[in-house]
Amino acid sequence: MKTLQTTFFLFVFVPLVNSAPPIQQESLQFYEYDTDVTMRSLIQQDYDMQSKDIRKDGTNVSLDTSLRLQGDDSLNVPPTKDTNLPTCLLCVCLSGSVYCEEIDIEAVPPLPKETAYLYARFNKIKRIAVSDFADITTLRRIDFSGNRIEEIEDGAFSKLLLLEELSLAENRLLKLPVLPPKLTTFNANQNRLKSRGIKANAFKKLTNLAYLYLGHNALESVPLNLPESLRILHLQYNNITTITDDTFCKSNNTRYIRTSMDEIRMEGNPIVLAKHVNAFSCLRTLPVGTYY
Repeated sequence: MKTLQTTFFLFVFVPLVNSAPPIQQESLQFYEYDTDVTMRSLIQQDYDMQSKDIRKDGTNVSLDTSLRLQGDDSLNVPPTKDTNLPTCLLCVCLSGSVYCEEIDIEAVPPLPKETAYLYARFNKIKRIAVSDFADITTLRRIDFSGNRIEEIEDGAFSKLLLLEELSLAENRLLKLPVLPPKLTTFNANQNRLKSRGIKANAFKKLTNLAYLYLGHNALESVPLNLPESLRILHLQYNNITTITDDTFCKSNNTRYIRTSMDEIRMEGNPIVLAKHVNAFSCLRTLPVGTYY
């Protein structure tokens, strides 16, 4: 007598889980610059500053509570020029900070009012217009590193009277725009700047400027009228061939000392610094570069 064998098959349905879109992932990528500033330190500075602002207001709101996603107000922001999504869906908005990194935008998105910190690194932005920041006067830090910016309209930053930090590193600039008066840090490393693209008084009135990064460009000379507040000056890997006794010092005042200047980098330029000893007489430390 034959026995009937029955075979059972067990089918297990495993739902496919798509990875979260980049703006929802918890991990952040970090990038290194000459300034040694990473994304982590920028965000921490941002949070620390916001924490201080909260305490100044006399409230007892904790920092974790204050760093919330934008509410319904942020959803009313007009669509960006590159997508139909509102800015705070396309980017990440955190209580005064807007993060629009590596999302391939080609223009500055409309920002929520009272935005203080804008990070739009590693995109495809080619141009900055006056209208981009016409109504956002609260900005204190802007980072456009790693874009394709070739043109900045005159007056694009003219209303940003609170702006302290501006990075235009790794772009395609041939000339610098008029810079905001309260800048403390300006980074234009790795552009296509020549000396004729920097006006003679471009930095003269920036009396708070402490960190100026102009390395890896095509400058033929050191920018004129550097402010007394300057602490760090990076000019490495340009095309600087000469300097004068008045470049850093004052030839008519042998007692003059530039007390704030801590570092000048000039390596990678076709200049022998030993031929210009008098140009460094007012400095506390010699510039980094070739002396023989």
